[in-house]
Amino acid sequence: MDFWPMLLNVLIMLVGLFLILLVLIQRGKGGGLIGALGGAGGSSPFGSRAGDQFTRLTIYVACLWLLLTMIQVRYIQSNAYRNAPTDFVGQQ
Repeated sequence: MDFWPMLLNVLIMLVGLFLILLVLIQRGKGGGLIGALGGAGGSSPFGSRAGDQFTRLTIYVACLWLLLTMIQVRYIQSNAYRNAPTDFVGQQ
């Protein structure tokens, strides 16, 4: 049994959920999720340089998510090509 498609699906979903959480905890103009839940909008609970760190981490996680998605598409296309019928002539 081929487990690669299932493994890729699980990895993409986990990385996607982590990416969503990273975006939600970032501090934007409105304070992000931390500010919406009662935290101070102008300060970060993770330190003064946390914004730069979260931005870099978000970019890296987004690139990982994109790479995993491209690998999955490539894998699905190669399987579809391999399993495609070769001769349609004369079949009715």
